[in-house]
Amino acid sequence: MTVHSSIHPEKPPAVSEGADLSNGSFEGPILLNRELSWLEFNRRVLEEAMDENLPILERLKFLSIFSTNLDEFFMIRVSGLKEQIEEGVSDLSADGMSAAEQLREIGKRLRPMVKRQVSYLKEKVLPDLAAENITIEPYKSLNAKDRKKLDKYFRDNLFPILTPQSVDSSHPFPYISNLSVNIGLFIEPVRNVTQKNLKHLFRQKRFARIKLPPTLPRLIPINEKTGRFALMEEVVAANAQALFPNMKTSDGHLFRVTRDADIELREDEAGDLMRTLERELQRRRFRFPVRLEVSESMPEKMLKLLTDGIGLGEQDVFKIEGFVDIPDLMQLYSLDRPQLKEKPISLVHPSVLLEKKGVFEVLKKHDVLLHHPYTSFSVVTDFLAQAAEDPHVQAIKICLYRTGKDSPIVNSLIRATQLGKQVTALVELKARFDEENNIEWARRLENEGVHVVYGISTLKTHSKVLLVVRREKDKLVRYVHLGTGNYNPTTSRLYTDLGLLTADQEIGEDATSLFNFLTGYSQQDKYHRLLVAPLNLRERLTALIRRERKNKLEGREARIIIKANSLTDELLIQELYDASQAGVDIDLIVRGICALRPGVKGLSSNIRVRSVVGRFLEHSRIFYFANGGGEDHEVYIGSADWMSRNLDRRVEIVVPVVDPEIRNYLKDDVLGSYLKDNTNARALRADGTYKKISGGELFDAQMAFVGKDIGA
Repeated sequence: MTVHSSIHPEKPPAVSEGADLSNGSFEGPILLNRELSWLEFNRRVLEEAMDENLPILERLKFLSIFSTNLDEFFMIRVSGLKEQIEEGVSDLSADGMSAAEQLREIGKRLRPMVKRQVSYLKEKVLPDLAAENITIEPYKSLNAKDRKKLDKYFRDNLFPILTPQSVDSSHPFPYISNLSVNIGLFIEPVRNVTQKNLKHLFRQKRFARIKLPPTLPRLIPINEKTGRFALMEEVVAANAQALFPNMKTSDGHLFRVTRDADIELREDEAGDLMRTLERELQRRRFRFPVRLEVSESMPEKMLKLLTDGIGLGEQDVFKIEGFVDIPDLMQLYSLDRPQLKEKPISLVHPSVLLEKKGVFEVLKKHDVLLHHPYTSFSVVTDFLAQAAEDPHVQAIKICLYRTGKDSPIVNSLIRATQLGKQVTALVELKARFDEENNIEWARRLENEGVHVVYGISTLKTHSKVLLVVRREKDKLVRYVHLGTGNYNPTTSRLYTDLGLLTADQEIGEDATSLFNFLTGYSQQDKYHRLLVAPLNLRERLTALIRRERKNKLEGREARIIIKANSLTDELLIQELYDASQAGVDIDLIVRGICALRPGVKGLSSNIRVRSVVGRFLEHSRIFYFANGGGEDHEVYIGSADWMSRNLDRRVEIVVPVVDPEIRNYLKDDVLGSYLKDNTNARALRADGTYKKISGGELFDAQMAFVGKDIGA
């Protein structure tokens, strides 16, 4: 046997009165489709993978990210569209498309992208890796010594855990687990079976499936030191006789199934949130299929058997002419080949925090801004560790959305509890694809005596807040960290995020009120400084946009700059359109989905949108409003994107930046750099496609902050 790898209104929103949409070739609704907008973002990731200025392993990394992004897109977004069709939901998308129309357009755009990805891997990345002596060698081309080594690996590591499954009248089509890589083949007897009770089992040709074990590396080292590898599926194929003795096996062909993975909890189900989630996680394994990837060489007979057995149609099949499941190749990224990767950046520890008097004394004098990954995340973990050990600290409260494995955050919380401090951790069990990790963390924290709460069952707590309460002389003083990213040291090295350390009394009081709201279901709805979703964030953002519009109409300076991951909320988009029509100058730096159409005459001619995709994942959210100009301008940072879910169905925190120096840094240095970028930035056009920004001296916003001490 050989293996061949190969928001939904009934109608679109009306155009504002007097709007002229005759912008060149542009025709259509005033909002872009969110699913197609996301595909265009992922196209940008693919373009990054094909940038030959990048080291070869970095290009492989972006090819992998493109694939993992698609997996999530199918598990959540495509599955949602299929569910709409199944349930007969007739709602249209914001741009007036039915679910079926969206699925057809997704397939039309996506198939050429996948083909381009696989071709680039096959024709460029793998040959370039081979030129660096990193090779994936066909089993059949190996000498006898190498094959013998791999055969031994099969006997010792694979054979005991492989479970071949065949299909016949007494063996129904097997369940194919989500995202598993499988070999499909036909088997038939090579000789008559003498035992009467077995004869009926070996009379005909039948289909068999072998699941490759996900616990073992897909690339088996032939000689890891010299960078030589073989594919697991080819090693399995070469040893097929051990799995099917006395049987003839056909060529094997790889296939992979993607299933729905969205978990939705109804309010009446969430009495015991942890048990409900554990039950739903078990059910998720068996959710309906949405995509079938197969080797291009798979014969039609086998493909028909798979689609019938799995329950998918021709439109759900993606034929892959090359390597199936590219993220498995990220095993190569762990090789000690630094010359084939980006050079690590030098991390900065704010010099202001190196003063001997300690972090609490520094924060009494002024706020401190952290800019990750350039600022070491150890500033945050050290702050918490110091709080845990400090005998004057009385209480620590934190919101944990994603925290990663072996987290020093968790260890510090446990240490604080052991030292007698009152520690509360709000663990968001519903963080998508981190549910099992968070359940594990919650149990460990509870077992160690930490007071663990799960927030509000019908809302995800997405805010990033850490509150430390310290007794100083005859009073309690609050210290707060608020961030745009998770308390996760691993992703902090890969994402751009912001954090604010402050001893501001009003922010401290607000943080206390927030935790009371989350842990005690208090009716608190008044905050001094914090903007809190779903309580007052939407209302305040709307008021800020309208104020800029009013200022412009009154002849005062008006300007809006927004940096976010996604912009899909229709009500805020309409507010931005209205502000644009009044003449407000608006720049939007939106990494991913953007439903707003920029540059449409009479509607959004004063709005420009750009996306920055580069070495780091853009994750920080910054909102700037000129407020008439001068020193009155306002800057906010926080956890919320401008999406309906973030504004209405999540607990999010946005904080105003009060310190003038930090405010100016965010406006001039951070936002100014992203608006100047002509290396990683692309401009969004009215038709939803992106155009490379060119002209002038090359400037890379992400690299502009390396080594910068913003605390100096």
